[in-house]
Amino acid sequence: MKPLRIEPLAGRILISVPFLQDFYFKKSVVLIADHSTEGSFGLIINKPVDVKLSDIAAEFEGFEAPVFLGGPVKTDSLFFIHTRPDLIDEGVPILEGLFWGGNIDTVRDLIKEHKLGKDEIRFFVGYSGWSSKQLDRELEENSWVVSLTDLRQVIKSNPLDLWGQTLKKLGREYSFWVNYPPDPTLN
Repeated sequence: MKPLRIEPLAGRILISVPFLQDFYFKKSVVLIADHSTEGSFGLIINKPVDVKLSDIAAEFEGFEAPVFLGGPVKTDSLFFIHTRPDLIDEGVPILEGLFWGGNIDTVRDLIKEHKLGKDEIRFFVGYSGWSSKQLDRELEENSWVVSLTDLRQVIKSNPLDLWGQTLKKLGREYSFWVNYPPDPTLN
């Protein structure tokens, strides 16, 4: 029996299939922030880069938050998700308790005033984007599996374990993907 297909909507995640070899998307988990007839926008949530926010943005000096590789689009730009709509206005709701973007000047001030913690915000270099119907085609080609998620999984999980943990939660037919060899031609 074929598993029920979950639609790609904001607040859901895309899990790459194990044989996807793209530099950005290999073993990635992408949080969908927006999906419409015009296209889709998301952020890879399981690929931290070896740099801290204060290393790439001088205005955040002293804030040692990790930075994640959000995707291949606009890698010269910084994006963020957060759990503090009470402090950061202009954010777009993604799922219960989680927001994308907002007023960056407010974020900068909150960080300087030590009113925003590293566990309340995540920063990303670049984003993942799909033109109209592109993501639908990639789903039809079986490049991704769509799954539900929650705030804890997005913000609190160890990002390096997220791809495998997410697959295991999907059940038996996906859990074997965790052991898929990095290069199957070497087996």
